[in-house]
Amino acid sequence: MTIQPTREDKFSFGLWTVGWEAQDQFGSATRPPLDTVEAVNKLSDLGAYGITFHDNDLFPFGCSAADRQREIDRLTGALKSTGMIVPMVTTNLFSHPVFKDGGFTSNDRGVRRFALRKVLDNIDLAAELGAETFVMWGGREGSEYDAAKDIRGALERYREAVNLLGDYVTDKGYNIRFAIEPKPNEPRGDILLPTLGHALAFIETLERPELVGVNPETGHEQMAGLNFTHGIAQALYQGKLFHIDLNGQRSIKFDQDLVFGHGDLQNAFSLVDLLENGGPDGGPPTAARATSTTSPAAPRTSTACGTPPPPTCRPTCC
Repeated sequence: MTIQPTREDKFSFGLWTVGWEAQDQFGSATRPPLDTVEAVNKLSDLGAYGITFHDNDLFPFGCSAADRQREIDRLTGALKSTGMIVPMVTTNLFSHPVFKDGGFTSNDRGVRRFALRKVLDNIDLAAELGAETFVMWGGREGSEYDAAKDIRGALERYREAVNLLGDYVTDKGYNIRFAIEPKPNEPRGDILLPTLGHALAFIETLERPELVGVNPETGHEQMAGLNFTHGIAQALYQGKLFHIDLNGQRSIKFDQDLVFGHGDLQNAFSLVDLLENGGPDGGPPTAARATSTTSPAAPRTSTACGTPPPPTCRPTCC
């Protein structure tokens, strides 16, 4: 049986996955770049309803204001012609060498201020495009060895940054919530907020915790040697599942981004049941904001759900 996705399934795909140039840590790109408009048009033909991106998936780091606006205009034109939407936006604070010591938690105050300015500009763009979720993956936030950074001080800097962003969207009146994406390592040797539990505990220290949830990536939880279904169930239980990335790993290897369920079909089926039905006992999930799928073979997708449902409702997921 062939399953054909439709727009009603609310799957959206990240530009960084469908446009992945197949470059690993030890090799050069083996695929040509994919134009944004081509990506939007093809995904629309395939039944997707939205597209997500980092700022530098859409326009190059350090490009001119005119070049930036031209790429934004090309994206909005493609969205208008296809009826696609942008449910989530995120910011690249990890690729450029300036972020080698982190963005929000860099020991260099100038870098921290630059990172915040970069995110604020991207929040404005997210609001302009109608995105309601802003994901934050701290890929460079952390250290390679323990003496490199005062971790308590770094966490306080992290907290100050997220508090500022919460104040910003509130003052602007933006309908945007933040979702922290945990990961234990890679590219940083040890990343701050490495698991869902760490992120959930950190959120409770914030001034506006109601604006911040989590964006679990199933493979990241597997990299930590954890049961991703349990972690996502806890995020649902605490009303903090604002977005989710579905993909697969082979145990605790590097970030492989394989097809969702690869090598772990039992947990994959359990997670789908949890998101759709509240689990095998039929109990309702507490809250969900989005779902998604990722891998080079099966590109990352996401679907935006609504606000926390009443006890008798179920979120619309994959």
